[in-house]
Amino acid sequence: MNILNVENLNLGFECENGFFSALYNVSFSLAKSEMLALVGESGCGKSISAMSILQLLPKTAQITSGKITFDDKNILEMSPTELQHLRGAKIALIPQDPMTSLNPLYTVGDQLLEVIKIHQNLKGKAAIEKAVEAFKSVQIPNPEERLRAYPHEFSGGMKQRGIIAMALACNAEILIADEPTTALDVTIQAQIMDILEKIKQERQTAILLITHDLAVVKEHADRVAVMYSGRIVETAPANEFFANPKHPYSLALLNSLPSNRGKVLETIQGQPPSIQQKIDGCKFHPRCKFCMEICKKVAPTSQKIGENHFVACHLVNKNS
Repeated sequence: MNILNVENLNLGFECENGFFSALYNVSFSLAKSEMLALVGESGCGKSISAMSILQLLPKTAQITSGKITFDDKNILEMSPTELQHLRGAKIALIPQDPMTSLNPLYTVGDQLLEVIKIHQNLKGKAAIEKAVEAFKSVQIPNPEERLRAYPHEFSGGMKQRGIIAMALACNAEILIADEPTTALDVTIQAQIMDILEKIKQERQTAILLITHDLAVVKEHADRVAVMYSGRIVETAPANEFFANPKHPYSLALLNSLPSNRGKVLETIQGQPPSIQQKIDGCKFHPRCKFCMEICKKVAPTSQKIGENHFVACHLVNKNS
């Protein structure tokens, strides 16, 4: 059963020279104890899709249509008070840069205790015990002592663990992990992903993983949703996606991986379009080596081609 549903989400930005769409009918779901990886090049709409779930959008952004359902309630219709109770307590964010996500003027423990006080209504000894338990669950050594440390006394990996601990202390049902390993070295990246994997399995937490690292996706994700220029172009179980990608963009991403031993690394020609660039038909067609005439005129709709496998591509329709 899905814990979160994003249905036909459309969003745009008000710019100096007009309003420009950035998300087009974005739809995906997330089940309990599932890790869904949202992948694609920088600027494709991954992070803004996630921020739409939490309603943490810049002032220039506007959702024009769509529905985001959590616990049978449409998040887009929630009041500010309801959203405040939702963020952190039910849906928690692990931000992209752990270095700047903690207030340098307060100890990490004070910031964790503040979250526990707000969302768990615990104080004093009970709150401290909850904080220590959260630190232990993310493998922070000497948790009682570390609660008194300031952010500058934590390494990048430790900061990220502290942020994950804040989500765990509130028993969040969904974690949105926005490039959680980007600023960390390879060894620490593996440790952070192992912690998220453990959280998913032991607490049945649903995780939306936003990343461009397909190696991480292959090792940890249950399903993959590929975004290109504000659209979901392919969704599939992770095993099937890596074994049998169907969208030309998905295929190009996988062919550019250094792990493809014995194969010549391919590059994707051209650049992703900006939101102000008007492209008729399929947004990927100027860069696609399989481009047909219909691709230049008609935007493809998503088609089911297998069990939980969906692709938006005219080539799939032609070959089916």
